[in-house]
Amino acid sequence: MKIFVCVKQVPDTETKITPKGDGTFIETNSIKWIMNPYDEFAVEQALLVKAANAGSTVTVVRVGGVKDTEALRTALAMGADDSILVEAEDNLDSYMTAKALKGAIEKSGNSPDLILAGKQAIDDDCSQVPQLLAQMMNLPSVSVVVGFEQNGDTLTLKREVEGGAIEVYEVNKPCVVACNKGLNTPRYASLPGIMKAKRKPLEKYSLADVGVTAEDQRLKYSEFKLPEEKPPGKKFDALEEDKQASIVKEVVGLLRTEAKVI
Repeated sequence: MKIFVCVKQVPDTETKITPKGDGTFIETNSIKWIMNPYDEFAVEQALLVKAANAGSTVTVVRVGGVKDTEALRTALAMGADDSILVEAEDNLDSYMTAKALKGAIEKSGNSPDLILAGKQAIDDDCSQVPQLLAQMMNLPSVSVVVGFEQNGDTLTLKREVEGGAIEVYEVNKPCVVACNKGLNTPRYASLPGIMKAKRKPLEKYSLADVGVTAEDQRLKYSEFKLPEEKPPGKKFDALEEDKQASIVKEVVGLLRTEAKVI
């Protein structure tokens, strides 16, 4: 099987974010980058499928800046066979990203039997690249997947929906699967795996190489800014019993008129 995993490199959740002076994006020079956490489940599932299907290969694909390849190297250290980087700005919209992924997969020369991705990225939170990619490649897709079983060319996928319900789908390969937390437990990269990752193939393409142009941009970002700081909270002293009734009345009034939560 030829298995492809789409990964995204995102800022570490503990990194301090600073918008650029012109508001077009965020400052990226001092950011610590990590693999998008949902993509870790996709990589792990790809490796599990590979282990169950002798002769399979796992290729990880990323679209983004070349300055740091942490996400790809992490996937390779976990056990992926090779990787592809499409060099681009880190603020491409979902349509351009999906088209770049499609072009990279096609340019690899291998027809995918399975494409895996995380259900969403934790930075822009768009939750649409896997579905766009599936549409562009004319493949069936299932998102928010928490259960995965393979029986020949058929996959039985469990999908989590609102309210805690589970939907069950049967899908024929090739297809696109967007993975959710709980699908598996991603492995840690071993020291030998980290060393081997440095020698595994990393192919690099430009956006032009994969057929993406400026005309493909559907969404432009502007006016990046930090949210306003929350005002300090209010404290009430209700230790004295004779004051408790009036304080409760005041708190309820504030919750209704200021916080507007009741």
